[in-house]
Amino acid sequence: MPAGIDFFFEKPNFSEMRKKWLIAFLLLTAISIAALFTPAPETPAGDINPADTAWMLVAAGLVLLMTPGLSFFYGGMVSFRNVVSTMLQSFISLGVVSFLWVVVGFSLAFGDSVGGFIGSPTTYFMFQGVHLGPHPDLSPTIPFVLFALFQLKFAIITPALITGSFAERIKFTAYIVFICLFTLFIYAPLAHWTWHPEGFLRKMGVLDFAGGTVVHMSAGFAAIAGAMVLGHRKTRQTGNHHGPANIPYIILGTGLLWFGWFGFNAGSALGANSTAALAFATTNFASASAMMTWVFYEGLMGRKPSAMGACIGAVVGLVAITPAAGFVTIGQSLFIGFAAAIVSNIVLFYFNKTGIDDTLDVFPCHGVGGITGMLLTGVFAKDVGLIYGGTATFMSHLLALAIVSVFTFGGSWIILKATSFIVPLRVSEQDELLGLDESQHGERMSSLNERIRAFLKENGS
Repeated sequence: MPAGIDFFFEKPNFSEMRKKWLIAFLLLTAISIAALFTPAPETPAGDINPADTAWMLVAAGLVLLMTPGLSFFYGGMVSFRNVVSTMLQSFISLGVVSFLWVVVGFSLAFGDSVGGFIGSPTTYFMFQGVHLGPHPDLSPTIPFVLFALFQLKFAIITPALITGSFAERIKFTAYIVFICLFTLFIYAPLAHWTWHPEGFLRKMGVLDFAGGTVVHMSAGFAAIAGAMVLGHRKTRQTGNHHGPANIPYIILGTGLLWFGWFGFNAGSALGANSTAALAFATTNFASASAMMTWVFYEGLMGRKPSAMGACIGAVVGLVAITPAAGFVTIGQSLFIGFAAAIVSNIVLFYFNKTGIDDTLDVFPCHGVGGITGMLLTGVFAKDVGLIYGGTATFMSHLLALAIVSVFTFGGSWIILKATSFIVPLRVSEQDELLGLDESQHGERMSSLNERIRAFLKENGS
């Protein structure tokens, strides 16, 4: 046996955990080799609109940028010992979900509908049939492969959003298993229900322009499940609360999220058209309204206006306008941002008294923001909203809220429990106190004291 292989299998180095890594590596190898035998995508007949295609290429890139933005946003909020691990939990989703999407994820979300509940896994298995021409129902003016890639970016950021709820205590390997199962069994069906022409929520009349239901509500309810299953952080149990590690990271992350969100919402028009322009405008003004409302409301409550509060408010506004972006006016978007900021702030205050340790307040911000935006979409959506006499639309949104909350919370709970049978969910108490950067990845940011000592040493002091 070659020396390298002999070392790999040498006991006690070849532990149970390394065996699981071996299985994962062999599976990745098999997929990579199988991909060599998939046929090249065809270019069927059909007119491609160059302007729409150019805009959607840009929009897909903007949405991808949101995930690194989220990693900075979350990374700045956690304790100093967990910055790298928290940022990596968002960033690694780019790789994990991309692989799943090619193999079967896109097919489950947008393949031939099975009763309006799920796409057939064989329709676009390994991206076969995801061609370079337009699709008559899903992408009539842009290449179908571009539509698949645009939708991939939504699938990537959704599990990344959940990480804020169990930050500082989840084992990295468990997180990888969780996002695989969540993408396949929660996100893909929900995307099919809401965005596929035959999806049952869509046929019910549910409106979700860019993912308030599919992305943010699902992440919010999954976050509650994650926080409840993993339990409290040791630092919270001992009352040893920490401040955010790096507020400039939070501000940078918010800026990247706001910038990328223009692709998230305006790109969901699937073309360079007036709907995209409207979504672009409503996205900006809802976020601005929510940010200012959050800051002023904090002052009204006797708290100091903070940079972190302004950033959280801006993100809540972005979340709330997402389901409504292409359906409401600019004036209505200002109100949606205003209302979401107040509702989320109030829920955040009382949710923190429940004892559920949602580390970075994913449910009060993303979940409640998504719920508020979804319900207000049912109120304000042009021609079909409640203020236009569209009672049926509003009632369908109420029913969808009940269905989605039960499905995403219950499904995520089951997935987390299933994951715990494959690999332990939580790091040991010693590893948690050491910090996940060091214990899970062997990496860490140098502390301010360490940087000062290094500077003094370099300068001969």
